[in-house]
Amino acid sequence: MTLKSMTGFARAEGRLGSTSWQWEVRSVNGRGLDIRLRLPSGYEEHESAIRKKVSTQLGRGNVAVNLQVKREEGTSQLRVNEQVLSQMLSAIELIAARTTLAAPSAVDLLTMKGVLEASEQEESDQTAAERVGAIMVSLQQAINAIADMRAAEGAHLHRVIGTQIDDIEILVAKVAASPVRTPEAIRDRLRQNVAKLLAETSALDENRLYLEAALLATKLDVEEELKRLSAHIAAARELLLSNEPVGRRFDFLAQEFNREANTLCSKSNDTAITRSGLAMKALIDQLREQVQNIE
Repeated sequence: MTLKSMTGFARAEGRLGSTSWQWEVRSVNGRGLDIRLRLPSGYEEHESAIRKKVSTQLGRGNVAVNLQVKREEGTSQLRVNEQVLSQMLSAIELIAARTTLAAPSAVDLLTMKGVLEASEQEESDQTAAERVGAIMVSLQQAINAIADMRAAEGAHLHRVIGTQIDDIEILVAKVAASPVRTPEAIRDRLRQNVAKLLAETSALDENRLYLEAALLATKLDVEEELKRLSAHIAAARELLLSNEPVGRRFDFLAQEFNREANTLCSKSNDTAITRSGLAMKALIDQLREQVQNIE
């Protein structure tokens, strides 16, 4: 199982009889699954079914779904609006009774607004159901296409993040193997600090000596940070193999990576460890950018 991206675009078209349509599905990063629909008049009743189809395959992201439907010219027919025509004729009789103006011709009447209107040819319930069914099939094609695109981008993210995790692990191992972390090196550093304290004061405060030694030993000890970083590396690799959307968990894990790297750098009093810690932070920043795209 590879990761899935939240970004993608797909288009699907179809035609049945005199009606043609086009779906466009676009998705970008989002905190959850937010589906926004733009449907032509008369298709609002299918909103629930459309949302269900989208949410079945896309688990996270801001998803915009747009449907355009067109009917060929010539499929509409002209008809006389009897009610408007009757009102016009009544008005003409009234005007004729009060004036000497000539009565309008039939052609004149047809040019009057509302007398002649275009209406769509009525279709049977079966034809309408077939049209809607075909349109929904096209929607499924668009959803499949954008899901495939998100999976392809996710496969790329999988490789990139996997490499970043490997590089972080190399740096963790480098810090763990640092010679300044050996007991001998720590004892030498403690001796140097004790000698410095003795040189600075003739009246040695034994409690202060112990406190300084304890603080130094604590500062030199990054074992807990290294253990937690190793645990985070193992958790990241488990997420890479997960069958579920892992974007939110990966985002949280990246924050934990960053927390441990910061602590490691703050504790370090060795140039080599500090360099490794800073390199680790740079990798973690890159990791955090990549995981923002994961479903």
